[in-house]
Amino acid sequence: MSWWYKLLEVLPFEWAEEGRMIFMKNALLAVILLSPVFALLGTMIVNNGMAFFSDALGHGAFTGVAIGGILGFVQPMGSAVIFSAVFAFLVAVIKNRGKMASDTIIGVFSSTAIALGIFLATLDGKSFARLNSYLIGDILSITPEEIGFLAIVLAIVIVFWLFIFNKLLLVSINPSLAGSRGIRTFWYEVVFSCVVAVIVTVSMSWIGLLVINSFLVLPAAAARNVARNQRQYHFLAVAFSLISGITGLILSYSFETATGSTIILISSVIFFFTYFFRKRFA
Repeated sequence: MSWWYKLLEVLPFEWAEEGRMIFMKNALLAVILLSPVFALLGTMIVNNGMAFFSDALGHGAFTGVAIGGILGFVQPMGSAVIFSAVFAFLVAVIKNRGKMASDTIIGVFSSTAIALGIFLATLDGKSFARLNSYLIGDILSITPEEIGFLAIVLAIVIVFWLFIFNKLLLVSINPSLAGSRGIRTFWYEVVFSCVVAVIVTVSMSWIGLLVINSFLVLPAAAARNVARNQRQYHFLAVAFSLISGITGLILSYSFETATGSTIILISSVIFFFTYFFRKRFA
């Protein structure tokens, strides 16, 4: 990490000076690694109309944390990842085999998961305050080891995207055509849903469950307002995500606000700007 700290010394901020505020330097690198991950996944979430589903995944992850706490895990992230992946799988199964509307099924699972999470977290009179960090998030607490893990996650997502994107896009546009070409649409949906579930879960302590869905959706939605093709769509989504992430982190330090919410506010400004001026980009 020393090369990164040295590189940041050229920036005109007090926290970028040598030996100062290492937590800000770690957070900046984490944002740079996380932003492309969320932007790439967000493009498919917006394409498929899965914003409600990705929000529900956060509720499942929260329940997983509560289960981990009951089982006595010091770091309940393992149980959270498992429960969130199972949650995503069950939603996908029932959505594909049931006759109810997708939003109804997702709503049932989402409300059940968050209610179960709160129930377990407060069982035997326990205080809910210990889980507040997962709701708000704290990117400033990230460690160099966790940053290394994020770098691996980014590499995996990029490889995953290179190999599976075209088929996922076809599944989202025309499932019948995808099926006629031998693509198992259900399993592609399951794999993508589980990937999103895992990413949401491992990131929730840094971004915060209350805003993590917006971190997925807003950059991609803004990019969709002005993009003319898939290449532009992905490039702009990553660019908007990076801009909002970096700007939000710096502003949150200056105004002493929660980083996750500040990033989302910047993303919202970008979205509304591209929405109202989208005709000029056409």
